[in-house]
Amino acid sequence: MNIRIGNGYDIHRLVPDRPLILGGVKIPHHLGLLGHSDADALTHAIMDAMLGALSLGDIGHYFPPSDPKWSGANSLLLLQQVDELIQAKGWQVGNIDSVIIAEQPKMKPYLGTMQEKLANTLKIDNDQVGIKATTNEKLGPVGRQEGIAVYTVVLLVKS
Repeated sequence: MNIRIGNGYDIHRLVPDRPLILGGVKIPHHLGLLGHSDADALTHAIMDAMLGALSLGDIGHYFPPSDPKWSGANSLLLLQQVDELIQAKGWQVGNIDSVIIAEQPKMKPYLGTMQEKLANTLKIDNDQVGIKATTNEKLGPVGRQEGIAVYTVVLLVKS
């Protein structure tokens, strides 16, 4: 088989006194995402999808929250490590398709920069990274602005 598909999901709680970082982009907002690393839910979902496509577990296996060395870690650097692992196994990213679910702030102004940062980190073309954003229509914890969730699908192709 020359292709593999993986899906990823991540959700983080919104809290005061934390930066809001998605796709490596710091977004101005009065709340940020809570997590052991920088809590970049978009990048985390992408990493989980990449690992899942090759049955390699999830990011908690490689970057456990119990390990203080990952405290505050830049998720783009973690993504780079996951990409190196994927490539060492003879695979590369074909494309990524992600959906950010958040009521606030509006993501549209930042999607292009997220796309560029992720593509540059993975050394792929911008058009191989799709990112969309939607709301949860005020339903559930995301709708109540308690958190931000991300769903991702990644296609890996044999190198």
